[in-house]
Amino acid sequence: MSIDDILLECEDKMQKSEEHVIQEFNGVRTGKASPLLVENIMVEVYGGSHMRIRELAGITTPEPRQLLVQPWDASTVGPIEKAIQKANIGLNPSVQGKFLRISIPELSTEQREKFVKAVRHMAETGRVAVRHVRRDAIEHLKKEQKSGTITEDELETGEKEIQNLTDKFSKKIDEHLQHKEKEIMTV
Repeated sequence: MSIDDILLECEDKMQKSEEHVIQEFNGVRTGKASPLLVENIMVEVYGGSHMRIRELAGITTPEPRQLLVQPWDASTVGPIEKAIQKANIGLNPSVQGKFLRISIPELSTEQREKFVKAVRHMAETGRVAVRHVRRDAIEHLKKEQKSGTITEDELETGEKEIQNLTDKFSKKIDEHLQHKEKEIMTV
């Protein structure tokens, strides 16, 4: 495997780690309504199969502090309501006929701080994942150098490039974290 292939694979995995952190951040409540809060909640429907809410219903924000979940099949209203309550994200849906209306309550300072702590933990998990990718890529380079496929200088250059990628993606995760913290703390 060439250095370029190792670097491309490394960058791809680091990018996936960053995207995963962003997706996790989207599930954290802020003061305003967002379909992302509930779209990935798993619902048990149709005799035991599990599906995400986004696969069962349309989710809209008719008002800044409200979500409207409109199931495509009216029989899934009850299971969706139960799943949202079980998700323990502090949301209480109210069933109104064939749809659910979810009011997003104002977050207390204590709740905001709890959510900030949670996103910091998610960001650290993402940075750890990026460092694991770095470690694996450097080990791969060392194996290639031992087998004689690449020279000592190429190994050193490859390690520097991998470290640059690590720094770049760690910085991106930190930027996403700062943005999310600001979003959570904004009243």
